[in-house]
Amino acid sequence: MDNWSFENVDKLQPVAIKQLQSIVQKKRIGHAYIIEGGKGTGKVKVMQFFVQLILCENPIENVPCETCRSCKRLKSTNHLNFMKLEPDGQFIKRGQIDDLIHEMSKTAIETGRKIYVIHQADQLNASAANTLLKFLEEPQSEVTAILLTDRMHALIPTIRSRCQHISLAAMPQSLLKQRLIEEGITDSMASTVCRMTNQVEEAINLAKDEHFGLARKSVLKLVEVSGKNVQDALMCIHEDFGPLLKEKEQAEQALDLLLFAYRDIVAIKASNVAVCTYPDMIHYWKQVALHTTYEQLSKQLEIILHAKQNLHKNMNRTLMMEQLMLNLQGVFTFV
Repeated sequence: MDNWSFENVDKLQPVAIKQLQSIVQKKRIGHAYIIEGGKGTGKVKVMQFFVQLILCENPIENVPCETCRSCKRLKSTNHLNFMKLEPDGQFIKRGQIDDLIHEMSKTAIETGRKIYVIHQADQLNASAANTLLKFLEEPQSEVTAILLTDRMHALIPTIRSRCQHISLAAMPQSLLKQRLIEEGITDSMASTVCRMTNQVEEAINLAKDEHFGLARKSVLKLVEVSGKNVQDALMCIHEDFGPLLKEKEQAEQALDLLLFAYRDIVAIKASNVAVCTYPDMIHYWKQVALHTTYEQLSKQLEIILHAKQNLHKNMNRTLMMEQLMLNLQGVFTFV
């Protein structure tokens, strides 16, 4: 097993950890669990905590001791009562499940519970899933299955119904931001990418992506010039936004960034200590907030959301952005 720290996994998934601690403490360990969570939610770390807590010979305050024979064997990946399975290529195949069942059905050499973990359980092919289902339908008292997945809906319903479900929360933004800053990403960029994704690796790649950096810069420029006059805003669309509108996905990303800018202004208007997507723009946001009503800001947010809908109707993207700017300006005329 990879190394893990209780403090880190407890900070990342406090609700799930308390749930698992309660299960072990009350000696209500079931025969099958699904741990579901997206990338970056710490599925593997949570599973490792659970397995180690179940097998630990001397838990301290409901936390694995790390020093008993069982804990040491798990750390060195040679515990005889623990087995893991991963996809062989694209799928988990029938033969893999047959081998796993054979191992789990043997008379245990070690005392205590046997545990098997299936990584990416949604990758079970039909034959493997049906074979596993038969094994789950005849649970053995001292065997526990743990299925890990980020797509629980892809598991067959009969497997889902035979497992207890542990759902992992998205990584807290504050924790993700801290991780990004540790990677050398600036506070302002880290604050922005935290709103775009909840996955550490994707956030790091986004923060270092030149196109994303250009999109962020262009959106902030657009917000500033649109506050002055519509001609400057339209010019900005043609000169700065051109490259951002070539692909639908990129255009949607730019609209999301624009939406977050106006949400920042609403947040700043409500509270001077609001957490912003663009902390480097707080001084300017405060100026805008002073001269804009909640009603106007609400209308502007609606206009941007409507533009996002138009984007999926294959409307000309440059015309769409021009219309968006005119509508944002029109709020000050009609509201």
